[in-house]
Amino acid sequence: MRRESHTPLGGPDGGDGGKGGDVWMIADHNAASLLSFRDHPHRRADDGTHGSGKRKHGHTGEDVIVMVPEGTTVRNFDGELLADLQSSGDKWLAARGGRGGKGNARFLSNRRRAPDFAEQGEEGEENWMRLELKLLADVALVGFPNAGKSTLISRISAAKPKIANYPFTTLEPNLGVVRVDDSTELVVADIPGLIEGANEGKGLGHQFLRHIERASVLCLLVDLLPIDGRPPEEQLEVLLAELRAYQPELLDRPRVIVASKSDVAQFDAPEGTHIISSVVGTGLDTLVGKLAVLVSQAREAEVKRAPTIIHRPEPVGIWIERENNTLIVCGRSAERVVALSDVTTPDAVEYIRQRLGSLGVEKALRKAGAHQGDIVRIGDTEFEYEEDLLS
Repeated sequence: MRRESHTPLGGPDGGDGGKGGDVWMIADHNAASLLSFRDHPHRRADDGTHGSGKRKHGHTGEDVIVMVPEGTTVRNFDGELLADLQSSGDKWLAARGGRGGKGNARFLSNRRRAPDFAEQGEEGEENWMRLELKLLADVALVGFPNAGKSTLISRISAAKPKIANYPFTTLEPNLGVVRVDDSTELVVADIPGLIEGANEGKGLGHQFLRHIERASVLCLLVDLLPIDGRPPEEQLEVLLAELRAYQPELLDRPRVIVASKSDVAQFDAPEGTHIISSVVGTGLDTLVGKLAVLVSQAREAEVKRAPTIIHRPEPVGIWIERENNTLIVCGRSAERVVALSDVTTPDAVEYIRQRLGSLGVEKALRKAGAHQGDIVRIGDTEFEYEEDLLS
């Protein structure tokens, strides 16, 4: 209450509380990975500050900006997509801060001259999310295990992947930057080898295939010296079938078919394929030139897409849910009515009764089958239902 000399009846003087800060996710080309979340998964914005006398409102809490790499997708724990942050600057509100409570000065009216209650601040949102990074590359190298993808990327870029003569040498994608000339660079991704049934998850198939989705150009390698003796035509058929089964639109991407290991070939290269030997260096310059042309064309044709944000409007109004023998009044407007600092004073009880009545809570409870003495819960407040209590 306002208390000053010569002002014995100053009236309510409390200011509103400040809103809590929000948590935002922003795609940033300077962020390289999601490793920072492994040991420190929590991000919390600041609280708003309390209001005070002389109708001084509290400060809004500081927002928290979480930088994530381009290509980050956000899902809830049920696997539902919430956001797909594809390009630098894409922004998404991950958790909204709670609104500040109203000070007692807000409840002044002709009938309520000295309100002795205020509104509590609203709880902010709290969410658990799964973050997944899909590589952003111009070219994806796709082929069976041990087809020569790692050797190829090590020859055309500065990438140094693990190379050995057995399947699944590469367990994580490798990125290499290929410099064509002073003005042209390509980002090439060495995708771990696919096997038949990868689209069904075999051989960690989904974890590998997801990284192909964002590549502008596909480079399919068939092995002229396969470990399993499978001819290159059959390899190509299986690779295309796996891509089609996983995501049919992948077959619409520009692609180059490459026959590798020509220096030790046991099979003839299929017609129309580009023949290389990464060890000897045969055909590599021509291949890089082909890829550069396709990537350049893809970049020119690419239209910048807006970030994928799943908008889910907040429910409006009120509704009733039943939990055993308790009737729960749901809806933000009703929950804020009872979020007062003191619900025991006559003024507060009268305010709650009037507001809930005007929101139609009494009518909704009757429609839901409420009877005298039933327990009704609104937010953290419970009371016994009495007919005509809110009317």
